[in-house]
Amino acid sequence: MTSPTEAPHATHGRLPVDFRVEPSGYRHWRLSIDGQVATLAMDVDERAGLEPGYELKLNSYDLGVDIELYDAVQRLRFEHAEVRVVIVTSANPRIFCAGANIRMLASASHASKVNFCKFTNETRNGIEDATAHSGQLYLAALNGTASGGGYELALACDHIMLVDDRSSAVSLPEVPLLAVLPGTGGLTRVVEKRGVRRDRADYFATRSEGISGEKAVAWRLVDEVVPRPKWSETVAERAAELARRSTRRADGSGITLDSLAKNRTESRIAYRWVSASLDRGRRLVEITIQGPDRDVPTDVAGMHALGAEFWPLGMTRELDDLILDLRTNELDLGTWVFRTRGTAERVLGYDEFLLEHRGDWLANEIILYLKRTLKRLDVTSRSLIALIEPGSCFAGSLLELALAADRSFQLAGVFEDLDSDARPAALTLDAMNLGPLSMGSGLTRLQSRFIGDDASLSAVMERSGQPLLAEEAERLGVVTFAPDDIDWDEEVRLTLEERSSFSPDALTGMEANYRFVGPETMETKIFARLSAWQNWIFSRPNATGPEGTLRKYGTGQKVQFDPTRV
Repeated sequence: MTSPTEAPHATHGRLPVDFRVEPSGYRHWRLSIDGQVATLAMDVDERAGLEPGYELKLNSYDLGVDIELYDAVQRLRFEHAEVRVVIVTSANPRIFCAGANIRMLASASHASKVNFCKFTNETRNGIEDATAHSGQLYLAALNGTASGGGYELALACDHIMLVDDRSSAVSLPEVPLLAVLPGTGGLTRVVEKRGVRRDRADYFATRSEGISGEKAVAWRLVDEVVPRPKWSETVAERAAELARRSTRRADGSGITLDSLAKNRTESRIAYRWVSASLDRGRRLVEITIQGPDRDVPTDVAGMHALGAEFWPLGMTRELDDLILDLRTNELDLGTWVFRTRGTAERVLGYDEFLLEHRGDWLANEIILYLKRTLKRLDVTSRSLIALIEPGSCFAGSLLELALAADRSFQLAGVFEDLDSDARPAALTLDAMNLGPLSMGSGLTRLQSRFIGDDASLSAVMERSGQPLLAEEAERLGVVTFAPDDIDWDEEVRLTLEERSSFSPDALTGMEANYRFVGPETMETKIFARLSAWQNWIFSRPNATGPEGTLRKYGTGQKVQFDPTRV
């Protein structure tokens, strides 16, 4: 998927995957709006796979299909303020979705499979986030069989309807048919969200043909089954009921999410407020976030008038796209170095404006979008380093980048070659750091940082709103190190060189372990347990080896498993 207005730069001999799409260019989804109700109908183009070598039959999907779904979910939140209910259904009258395309999985690299599962997890979490925090409820209208990832999409919805026609069923057939796991949280949501009893869940997940009819209702796999003659009428009734339950505002209009302006070359990715320098020799990316270039609007009307040009929204869209681009296309660049440039006071002003006007739907959506984007950073398997230097604006919402980092360095004093009136680097906490941008665990990044150390957490929170210079920030534990001008270059260089010398596999496991402390939630289980297990299974010969199930599926040959349990 590439922008029609730019010639994308080849990455390692292939075109990079582009996450920028819009409804007029969808190949796999139909989006329609009727007042408070939107319909998102899956209509997968068999011949439009993201990579050659497979056909997307029976509404099966690949990354390209999910990129469009993610875009649609985003646009429904920002462009359609009036929408209270989203009906997810199929344009095919006999099949809802057959799940992830098996030929695609069989031919994809290990990294591609893992990235695919991670992105689809995030997209479905975004659907649940829309229900929980935006009042946009999702109704899964399964007008045919929903298998694997198709049923997992339904599980992300608030209410599940299944047509009762003696043939349509729901199933998670990955274990018996493919020797892998449902990759987008299916196992977790069945027991955690739907409340299916463990023994019944075990039976369901090993029954390739699935479960249908009233049994599916009795086991809580769906909420209701509806005879086909009454299908359309009942779906409309249920959508109307959900619309009445919604807390979404029913008046007003949304804003337009214009196509992101992006310039990508072999060594640089640049937007308006976000840029990245790709250093292939050192295997790292240097990312710079520019703070706002104008003062905050005086009222919400000014924010709405700016729309996608409003700095917090525009910056977050660019950061989101950059994370997805680098994560998918630049697998060898294992260290991301974050810098910011701008005026801390302006960043804090935008934070205060958003929180003050959170009752406005757009302000609320922007905060939630920034929260989701930072959570995407948390689960990204890259080493994250923050450099806090003179001219930085690591304040409030942008300070979250440093709090998300595995290590942070703040310069004590100024660089010797700067003007004599240069101000030392400072960082500032505000209310954004104390709850609105929490992690998947439900904890803030500050709470995660000081887990079990309430005294240190309180000491930091007491300094909210006050600029912290390097020595104090290090003493309070907000940054890792505070070298001076003499030691700065050497300490940073050694850290980056050391990072690139370690095993990427060991680093991924270490970082993920340290980043997620505290309570376990459905979201952390999906990413920590399920993603880790799926990652491991994808590397096992029973699934992906020459004689593995993914290779043998559809050939008529019987798979011979290695029976060793490890």
